[in-house]
Amino acid sequence: MLKNRYLKAFLMALLFAAIPGVAYAHDGTNLGLGGFLSGMVHPVLGYDHLLAMLSVGIISAQIGGRAIWTVPATFVSVMAIGGVLGLINIGLNVTELGIAVSLVILGLVIAAERKIPTLIVMIGVGFFAIFHGYAHGAEMPDTAEPFLYALGFLVGTALIHIAGVVIGDISRHYERGKVALRVGGALIALVGLLFIFGVL
Repeated sequence: MLKNRYLKAFLMALLFAAIPGVAYAHDGTNLGLGGFLSGMVHPVLGYDHLLAMLSVGIISAQIGGRAIWTVPATFVSVMAIGGVLGLINIGLNVTELGIAVSLVILGLVIAAERKIPTLIVMIGVGFFAIFHGYAHGAEMPDTAEPFLYALGFLVGTALIHIAGVVIGDISRHYERGKVALRVGGALIALVGLLFIFGVL
């Protein structure tokens, strides 16, 4: 019964992650949903953000212990700071490169399946969270509800992290699951490289 629950959660997380790239949108066209919901779906519709945030959750599950909540919490907290920086537009011109590099590094960490010290991982994800947050803040559409929009994309990010934790936690209990995670990590890193070289 417990395994069935885990399997259902895993399939739901995969479905959540499989939102097509055609829906990729950073222009606020989803504002018809209202400020909070628009912000919440924003990180889901950008598959670069989606993959990075899933990766953070997976890595935290691979490490285990307190990292399961401290690593995602670091990302969300620092991303909020990055969002403010993007909103006031401090002129960070390497945002997309930073996001692409985050995919490469996070993907390689998953593929390597090594227990990196939690503090190092927190520093790393915090650094990358600046770029992701900056992109969200800079792309925040003109809306009468900027606070709700920002709160929405923070909640959306946290939910993606939780999906990543579920995927990572289930997979690490099975040998094939571990292999699938490592292959997935390599593919995420490849996507990041394709972004860097302008293929995607």
